[in-house]
Amino acid sequence: MLFAVEVSSSAHTAMEIYDKVQRAVQFYLDPIHFQCIIAVVAVVYIALKVTQLVVRRYEDTRVLESFPGPPGHWLFGHVKEFRQDGTDLDKVLKWGDAYPYAFPLWFGPSIAFLNIHHPSYAKTLLASTEPKDDIAYRFLIPWIGEGLLVSHSNKWFRHRRLLTPGFHYDVLKPYVKLIADSTKVMLDKWENYAKTNESFELFQHVSLMTLDSIMKCGFSCNSNCQTESGTNAYIKAVYELCDLVNLRFRTFPYHSDIIFHLSPHGYRFRKACKIAHGHTEEVITRRKEILKSEREQEKVQTKRHLDFLDILLCARDDNQEGLADEDIRAEVDTFMFEGHDTTASGISWLLFSLASNPEHQQTCREEITQVLQGKDNMDWEDLSKIPYTTMCIKESLRMYPPVPGIARKLTKPLTFFDGRTVPAGFLVGTSVFGMHRNATVWENPNVFDPLRFLPENCAQRSPHAFVPFSAGPRNCIGQTFAMNEMKVAVCLTLKRYELMTDPDLKPKMLPRLVLRSLNGIYLRIKPLEPEP
Repeated sequence: MLFAVEVSSSAHTAMEIYDKVQRAVQFYLDPIHFQCIIAVVAVVYIALKVTQLVVRRYEDTRVLESFPGPPGHWLFGHVKEFRQDGTDLDKVLKWGDAYPYAFPLWFGPSIAFLNIHHPSYAKTLLASTEPKDDIAYRFLIPWIGEGLLVSHSNKWFRHRRLLTPGFHYDVLKPYVKLIADSTKVMLDKWENYAKTNESFELFQHVSLMTLDSIMKCGFSCNSNCQTESGTNAYIKAVYELCDLVNLRFRTFPYHSDIIFHLSPHGYRFRKACKIAHGHTEEVITRRKEILKSEREQEKVQTKRHLDFLDILLCARDDNQEGLADEDIRAEVDTFMFEGHDTTASGISWLLFSLASNPEHQQTCREEITQVLQGKDNMDWEDLSKIPYTTMCIKESLRMYPPVPGIARKLTKPLTFFDGRTVPAGFLVGTSVFGMHRNATVWENPNVFDPLRFLPENCAQRSPHAFVPFSAGPRNCIGQTFAMNEMKVAVCLTLKRYELMTDPDLKPKMLPRLVLRSLNGIYLRIKPLEPEP
């Protein structure tokens, strides 16, 4: 009898629990109640995020108390100050005059960068191996992967060590002829402009030429991209990706991967990435097919001059381990972008600088004519025989640095020469443009004066006053390649044409991942009389 009572009691309890569960399920499944629960969760999540933003802003504001700067909007920061109208870099110079050494810039309510614009401060940062910032550079990763540009710590050290042989002088020497061949294709296309005396947009031509060069030099591939009709799909994709990365950085909600992914701009970004990745995958696949042949692989490994892709595929560390396929594609994507877009910017602004300063253009031409002595090509040995032209290249890089700014995220506190300190975790940017135009460092900084780079004048300046390829352990691994390409391009161009600006189309500088012009860079050219 007692057992029956206990069973009955247990059954009754179970039924009560079942009823409670059923009522709870019905409550939560009710559309109104369900929406209320979702709303509460959303409010809590938003409140948590807002609290995090407020705390971060408070902490960053305390850090920046010793660094006065231009006032910014409480929500947008200084984003609205940059109007993308060709005057943004002028604003940076104006702020630099008012706030020596460095000043803070806010992008949105909680993201602050300390913006350095003096070599005494830049030296402290660039001498370190601190990684690139994890905001702007993070937006590049879906495109170029974690290659040398954005990787850090042990991965960066390993990749840098494995890739360095790809930029040895013995590897770079045969590239001079390949670059010259690509340059001559571009100059041949300009003959129609020389005949009509009409102005033409320079950057698109130079971009095709530098892409052609990088394909030949880095990947032993004749792309014919300069002679194909229509717009090159890869270059168009690179332009689109640069613009979208800049837009994402300036638009605070787009910092969220989910929001950006669901937006129309996110769709355009993925579409452009697909085109860029397809281009590099084709190059890698083609080379791997060749290396499948054991005989061909031995030939590649023993030939005197390797290209960049050879070295990527054959590189081995101390443990005889090579790069993973994902790492190879990341480095190819990085080299393809950086190897053509930054040099295209440098060459375009260089030719514009010489067109704007005809007296320096003529001095370069006379030097080049004397060195080449009637040759229509350039040799490796010629590159070191044009000191005045080299000074003009450096002066153009000073006034128009292809990469106008770089940024790092500190892993440890950084103390500057005047005692001011920023803590670990803080974002610190170097305005290369601002430093190159700093009136306390350069006399008449807006005047094109190549004599600034005479050895005796350089000795009087900080070596960190001129950093178009960055400086320190994380400097540009391809800077010698870039300088060589600029030398070849300008020498062959000045040997063949006189450059003139279009007074009606003055370029407006536009800072992107590389320095561009809002309205293009337009020149007119006149053919020179053949040498007797």
